[in-house]
Amino acid sequence: MGLLTNMLTLPVMGAPRLVSWLARTIAQEAQRTAMDEGPVRDQLLKLQELYDAGVLAEEEYDRQEGALLEHLNAVRELRRAQ
Repeated sequence: MGLLTNMLTLPVMGAPRLVSWLARTIAQEAQRTAMDEGPVRDQLLKLQELYDAGVLAEEEYDRQEGALLEHLNAVRELRRAQ
C-alpha cells in the first residue's frame, strides 16, 4: 500500500493494524522469554544456596530441584524444536 492509501484508511484501519502489531509483538516477546534458560538457572543457583545455608530440607530441595530441571529440559526441547 502506498502512503496516500495508508493515510486515507488510517481512521478505519488504524486500530486493527495496531492490535495486529501489538499481538505479534507480545507473541514474539513471550516466545523469547519462554526460550530463555537464564531465569531457570538462576533459580537453581538460588535453591542450591538456600540448601547449603540450611534453610531448605533435603526433601524440599529435591522436590524443587526436580521441578526446575524439568522446566529447564522443556526450555531446551523448545529451543531444539525451532
